[in-house]
Amino acid sequence: MTSLRPICATTPFRCNTRPHWARTARTNSEVHDAHPSVVVAVPAATCAFPASAKIRVFACEPEWAALVTELAGDAVDLDVATSALQDVHQIEAKPSLIAKLRRADVLVCSGGGLEAGWLPQLIRQAGNARVASGNGAFMAVAQVNTLERPSQLDRAAGDVHPEGNPHIQMDPHRVLQVAKALALRLQQVDPANDAIYTRRLGDFGTRWSAAILRWQERAAPLRGRNIVVHHKSWVYLEEWLGLKEVGALEAKPGVPPTSAHLSSLVATTQGSNTLAIVRAAYQDAKASHWLSERTSVPAVSLPLTVGGDERSRDLFGLFDSTIDLLLGAAK
Repeated sequence: MTSLRPICATTPFRCNTRPHWARTARTNSEVHDAHPSVVVAVPAATCAFPASAKIRVFACEPEWAALVTELAGDAVDLDVATSALQDVHQIEAKPSLIAKLRRADVLVCSGGGLEAGWLPQLIRQAGNARVASGNGAFMAVAQVNTLERPSQLDRAAGDVHPEGNPHIQMDPHRVLQVAKALALRLQQVDPANDAIYTRRLGDFGTRWSAAILRWQERAAPLRGRNIVVHHKSWVYLEEWLGLKEVGALEAKPGVPPTSAHLSSLVATTQGSNTLAIVRAAYQDAKASHWLSERTSVPAVSLPLTVGGDERSRDLFGLFDSTIDLLLGAAK
């Protein structure tokens, strides 16, 4: 699909990518989004969008790409940096990604340090001031309250994120909060399509709120059940559905499971009436299968994001599949 692109003239250190109204109205979310793990210094640029131009959105993760699709439809051009079968903590800053980010008008990522290992390098090498900070840099974690905020940072504790656990996409209430903030941001960056974003947010909010009620009713049998997880990716799902995490295959976040640690989980898993040993689609199944064989507790692969299994083709399918897989383990 061909669309007109912004007419940009790079002018280091003298110009601003944002329109006048945006330069004079700095929002709270904009301040939050200017996190040092993401923001890098690149030359500013002056841009003007033809009236018929589509903006280009670069999404770090599939769940936010799916949300952009819900809010914008074909009003934007969309690139996605990762898939459900990749560990988003560890992505290579490939030239193809740099080229896509160089063309982007809006960057939509989880933030909160989740992409700290590759996104700053990607932004630096793309040299695109539109997405380095300000309205063009949208971080989902900055729009919600997070869980597991550390009282102090210690590398010995593993891969702990200073802004709290960034895997917020597994709580549909927080997804709705992000949707409202993201629609506003798209309106600010692309005011010509304000009506589209407003209409689509209203439609999404209605369908999403109804789905939340349906999911909560269906997931009621899961409340109070214990699970063992591979990585601490599920704390928001646990809070929402009333699940209890009784163990993790990683002794510390981001540290691969060890034989000694797995052995220490056998008694806990057997003695806690555990519902399932849960891992994400991208994670190696060996550790969860090892523990499952010794405890007779089922090992379950959950999608974690859009594209994580056949049913998770959009955000609605992500939660339909997740809840049904957990209910299947309960039978």
